[in-house]
Amino acid sequence: MSMKLKVDGKEIPMNDFVSRFIQGVIVGGVSSLKGIKEDWKKIEIEVTK
Repeated sequence: MSMKLKVDGKEIPMNDFVSRFIQGVIVGGVSSLKGIKEDWKKIEIEVTK
């Protein structure tokens, strides 16, 4: 898996631990939702305040 984090269009560098941690949280949460197939290809999340 790979992951990018951008804030206001600027890519935020992350070390391997942080990247794996965030991936685990997102994949675990999304995978537990009804209707999500096991063979998903891409998850996109947009947060706006």
